[in-house]
Amino acid sequence: MKLPLTYSKPVRKALNTGRPVVALESTIITHGMPYPANLETAQGVEAVVRANGAVPATIAIIDQAVHIGLSAERLKWLAQADDVMKLSRADLAFAVAQGRTGATTVAATIICANLAGIPVFATGGIGGVHKGAEDTFDVSADLLELAKTPVTVVCAGAKAILDLHKTMEVLETNGVPVIGYQTDVLPAFWSRTSDIPIPLRSDTPVQISDTHKMQRMLGIKSGLLVANPIPEKAELSREYMGPIIAKAVEKAEKYGITAKGVTPFLLKTILELTEGKSLAANIALVRNNAKLASKIAAALT
Repeated sequence: MKLPLTYSKPVRKALNTGRPVVALESTIITHGMPYPANLETAQGVEAVVRANGAVPATIAIIDQAVHIGLSAERLKWLAQADDVMKLSRADLAFAVAQGRTGATTVAATIICANLAGIPVFATGGIGGVHKGAEDTFDVSADLLELAKTPVTVVCAGAKAILDLHKTMEVLETNGVPVIGYQTDVLPAFWSRTSDIPIPLRSDTPVQISDTHKMQRMLGIKSGLLVANPIPEKAELSREYMGPIIAKAVEKAEKYGITAKGVTPFLLKTILELTEGKSLAANIALVRNNAKLASKIAAALT
């Protein structure tokens, strides 16, 4: 069987000529934000990548193919599509084989980016260990994918709705390097800081690219997680967000929301409780991560 990868013309040209490319996920379009904010955000993030000298490659599953880069028309269609699967490692192959439309989570995007030869991926926040995981064992496949696939992922930390302490422990146990970009503490998604120290720090994109290259030279197969704090002007403080997150988690437990439904439910609830502030912060941090990822990709080339 032929590998079912379909490249957009700009991405194919960039890869063939050695230009930097940045992979982008698609669940932020289909499951992270309402329309038309999702489309505007996706277009804006792609524009940030281009403005910083790289080529954006938004990844999605359409018509039995892994699309590496989407045309403007496909991006708009996906932003309004119904019955889109939220894909991780477990169901990625199923969606392709069965002709289902699917949006890639962090884990699935890492897999597809690696297959396509794209070493850098920008996202908002990674998944992690959910609160109460000692009873539910609810741990995102994102963490395990980072441990086994050599892609550098730029994020604003794990989503603050998660148990950040346990998330860092799982990353450490699986040997995933977590590098703070110009910070010594883990960002908490909407907030610039948490109470969790980061053992590694880099202050330039070149330093991060050097670590990526050295991992490959040493035969280390894991990815590299870069924690990039949200811009200060867009930050929602931990003091403000703490009670709101707690209320959203309580509501999810009350309604019995589980598995892949948890994160979208919590983000939607938090959006309502913050009267839209969380969405504005989310957009700002994704754009900020796309900018840094583009500079790292440029340094790698």
